[in-house]
Amino acid sequence: MVTENAGSPAGGRLVGRSCAVTGAASGIGRAVAERFVREGASVVAFDVDEAGLDRLAERFPDAVSTVVGDVARDEDARRLVAAAVERHGRLDVLVANAGIIPLMEITEATAEDWDHVMAVDGRGMFLTCKYAIEAMTAQDRPGGSIVCLSSISGEAGQRGQAVYGPAKFVASGLTKHLAVEWADRGIRVNAVAPGTITTERVARLYDEPGGTEYLGAIEKLHPMGRLGDPAEVAAAVLFLASDDASFVTGVVLPVDGGYLAQ
Repeated sequence: MVTENAGSPAGGRLVGRSCAVTGAASGIGRAVAERFVREGASVVAFDVDEAGLDRLAERFPDAVSTVVGDVARDEDARRLVAAAVERHGRLDVLVANAGIIPLMEITEATAEDWDHVMAVDGRGMFLTCKYAIEAMTAQDRPGGSIVCLSSISGEAGQRGQAVYGPAKFVASGLTKHLAVEWADRGIRVNAVAPGTITTERVARLYDEPGGTEYLGAIEKLHPMGRLGDPAEVAAAVLFLASDDASFVTGVVLPVDGGYLAQ
């Protein structure tokens, strides 16, 4: 159960800010985009899912514009950042959220599986951060905030994640290295590490054979005894993106119901 105020706006913490969110058509990315809009931001939403982006933009026509593309493609990542600068004059916040989550053991995985996940979750995060930093250092008032989406799988080992888990270690590592590299130029780089979150894909498991039993077992692995909600992750992303975290950089913040505390 989500806490009562998890999705409630806290008073315009991103008023006047230009923000780009990848993977914004669904799940955590969509929750982040929605929360940012309620906090006063202008959001450029990016995803391969054009229909999902259209639904988001229809809800917030004055605050959300969209770019369809694949973060793993250099030209698409560059185009996202250029769109934010062209439409809003600058880029203040990047949320590097786009990713895919295949679950398989190493004996099941192929080299193609590895390359595909690393292209989206690894290369895609690298590219969007690269072009965001280039824009943030070139604008009239240099600086900005980047929030990467890691995972509990990017902080601790888990079964069945021989491909996905290492990609999230990339997210955690990239966050720390970029934070040190760009701190003196006014760019903060942080990450959140969610536990299991009830995104659309996870919610569908309840209707699949064995899904209820599987999710029940996963819930028990989280000391709070439940799964998280995308709005709860969005609240943590908002904190790291906003001036409330002005002296915070290089942090990988768990949003995991106590999972990593065990």
